[in-house]
Order: sequence, then structure tokens, then C-alpha cells
Amino acid sequence: MTETKNCSIYEPKEDSVLLKKYVVQYAEGNVLDMGTGSGIQAIAAVNCPKVKSVLAVDIQEDVIKYCKKNIKNEIHENRRFSGHKKSKLFSCKIKFMVSDLFEALKKRNLKNKKFDTIIFNAPYLPSELKVKDLTIEGGKKGYEVIEKFLNEANNFLSLNGIILLAFSSLTKMEKVNEFIRNNLLEYEILEKQHYFFEDIYVCLIKKSKTLKELEQSKIKKIRFFAKGKRGLVFTGIYKNKKIAIKIKNPESEAILRIDNEIKNLKLLNKHKIGPKLLLMHHEFFVYEFIDGINIIDFLASNKNKKTVLKALKSILSQLFVMDKLKINKEEMSHPVKHILINKKTIPILIDFERAHYAFKPSNVTQFCDFLISENISKLLKEKGIILSREKIINAARKYKGKQNKRNFENIVALDNEH
Repeated sequence: MTETKNCSIYEPKEDSVLLKKYVVQYAEGNVLDMGTGSGIQAIAAVNCPKVKSVLAVDIQEDVIKYCKKNIKNEIHENRRFSGHKKSKLFSCKIKFMVSDLFEALKKRNLKNKKFDTIIFNAPYLPSELKVKDLTIEGGKKGYEVIEKFLNEANNFLSLNGIILLAFSSLTKMEKVNEFIRNNLLEYEILEKQHYFFEDIYVCLIKKSKTLKELEQSKIKKIRFFAKGKRGLVFTGIYKNKKIAIKIKNPESEAILRIDNEIKNLKLLNKHKIGPKLLLMHHEFFVYEFIDGINIIDFLASNKNKKTVLKALKSILSQLFVMDKLKINKEEMSHPVKHILINKKTIPILIDFERAHYAFKPSNVTQFCDFLISENISKLLKEKGIILSREKIINAARKYKGKQNKRNFENIVALDNEH
């Protein structure tokens, strides 16, 4: 490590040399060298015949100055051994920028720029070790910088572009795997070398087939949102609106869940139930993003009796339609993850991957169980909504025996008795 008055420069070590080996082999097109340091990777990339341009980025301004000086020395050497023409071409292919990862790129006219090769020799030591060196400090746990980098890299990587990432086993390989998966990327380990107390990895990362298909469908700014037992949910921007994307969880052994949910949503959307289905594919589907809170948080925070009753009746009405359609949702006794209340206090049912045909569905009766549970009864009572447990059970039993409109209305009307 070289120190200047205001910064530290990470001088090439084993990890830099190992990464350079694959930069020479794979770099092409427009190249971004993130955290350029001494400039070793940028210089290697500029010398690659398939490379058109190189942008060398570092968070420290003095590092960029140092790197420029290194490049000038390289140009001088090229003049000595290769002639003026090549050295001029060399200098024209490389530019420099001070930026904290992608921050400056997003603020300038480069926010829509796509790179064919992105290079990153990631810092990896936990900051809790109090090293206080940006060149090797990767965040509190050592992997936060890589996470931040991978969360943004998709937006700057061309459709068939690659990321060459070098990192240490001290970073925790399982965390890097998680960050790659959560950004719909895939990878292969090009090489692993052991040095003293750590292993150094160089990975080639690229966009997954699913990510490419989503981007080709004009979906931008794709971000991981949530993980379920059977599906992964991402958000994105489609036609200037925020949307949600569900794909199969690769860890799940469940089959045809995506197809099942698409089939259910297509039918239920005709009855204005569920989020609006926008795009569908055998591996994923895209639907409107519901910006809301779960039903328990809604019941706990909303003090307006009329608003709460209106929402509960809307939920029951939607469940009655599902009962008539013979679609059983399964989770209505514990619907906290399956009902969102949007900003207009309109309830929207979500997550239909387990929904299935049933001769006698139990959506309404299950939700009755939820309403008379101890915690929910208490929340409702605070708003002046008192439901007789005995009367709800009797009405639900009658409805179960004959699922008609009259028996359904008897359930809905019970709140009017108080």
C-alpha cells in the first residue's frame, strides 16, 4: 500500500495479479474499472485489442491523480517501445472519474451508460477491525461494499456484459452467493488461490436468462424485494410505474407454482381481485406493485370504525366471490402476509401460488376464524366493533353448509347488531 498526503493507494498484490490475468483474457467493449487504485486493471484493459474504452473510477480524488500519473508513465513506455501512434490511442481510450461506486455515474450523463466489462477488486476486511483504510475495508462485516456494488451493477451492465469480481474468503462466499442471486445474476469461479490465511476468488458474473428476458420486456431498475418459501419477489419499473416480479425460488422443490398463480390471477382479475397481472412467462410473471400495509398493521393503526368496517366487508366480499368460483386460497385463517391495505384503504389479496380448485372452498369461513381470534377481536373492540364469537361461529357454520348470498349476508350483517 502506497500512502500520499490525503489517501492510500492499494498497490498490486496477489489478488490484483490474479484478477489481471482474467482482465487480459475477457475484457472487451466499453470497460468500467471500479475502485481502480493503482490502475493495474485499467492499464491491462486498455491494452486488450477488443476494448473500445476504459473508465477508471475511485472514491479518492488523490488516487485518481496517482492513477493518471501511472498511466502517463505507461504511455511513456509505449512511446519508447511501440511508437507514438499506439501511445496516443492508449491515452484516448481511458478516462477517469471520482465516484463512490456508481454514485457519480448516476448523477452525470452516464446514468444510462452500459458497460460490456465491469472490473472490481473488492475491499473485504470488516471495518470493525478498525483498519481505517478504504482500499481494503469492505464495510462493518466485510461484505457490505460488494453488496452495494452488485445491487447497482445491473443498471450499468450491457445485456451480454460480464463482471470480473475478485474477493477474499474473509468476505464470506455464502454472502456473495446471496447478493448475486438476489440480483438475478449467475456466476462461475474462474480461479481460486490460497494465500496464507485466506482464499482469493475471481468470479465471472453475468445476467441470468430471466434477467435478460425481463430487461428485453423493457423492465428497468430491478431490485430484490422479498423471499418466500416458493417464490422470490423483485421490484422494477415498467412503463414508468413500479411493478412487482415473482419468480420461482430455486431452493423450492414445488413445481408449477408460477403457472398456477398466473392461471388464478388471470381468472381473479376478471372479478377485480388481486394485483393486476401485466406480463407472464413460464418462469416469472409481472404484476402491479401494491404499496400498502398488512391487515394487522392496518387494524392496529386505523382508528376510524367506518373505514375499518368497509375494508373488512370488502375482504369478505372478495372471498365470497372466490368461494363461488371454487378457488380455495388456503391462508385466510392467518392472512397477515396475504392481504395488503393500500393508501386509499382498499384491501387487495395477494399471493395465489397455493390457491386451488375445491368443491367446497373455505375462504369466508377461514377469515371468520381470523376475525374472532383473541388478538383481532381486541383490536376491533378498541374501535367499537364488537363481534359475537358465538353468532359468528353459527353464521359461518350455516354458510359452510350452504354457500349462498343470503347466508353470506348474515355474516356481514353481524357487526350491525352493536
